[in-house]
Amino acid sequence: MDLRDQLKNLFPDHEEQDFEMPEEQFKQKEPLVCKFEKKGRNGKPVTIVEGWEGSEEELKKISKKIKTTLGIGGSEKDGTIIIQGDNRDKIMDILKEMGYKTKRVGG
Repeated sequence: MDLRDQLKNLFPDHEEQDFEMPEEQFKQKEPLVCKFEKKGRNGKPVTIVEGWEGSEEELKKISKKIKTTLGIGGSEKDGTIIIQGDNRDKIMDILKEMGYKTKRVGG
């Protein structure tokens, strides 16, 4: 006799119902920091987005959205997105559309 049968014996009038756990939506606590950098990259300018607190999978989705929207290259790793060129304003607009808070650092 399994647990379900035991419960039916205890509560004969009870009808079983299907229940689905609601998915928990991830919420970024701190704003994403968007900064411009040239040092250590042979003088080539890049925009760096730091401060990601979620999963690597979600970070890749955001990075891909930015890269395809702007039509430029970049990469993502260790909670950081690196995009070629100085595109802070455009990237901040895209992130704001997606519902993330952003903070501009430098210049």
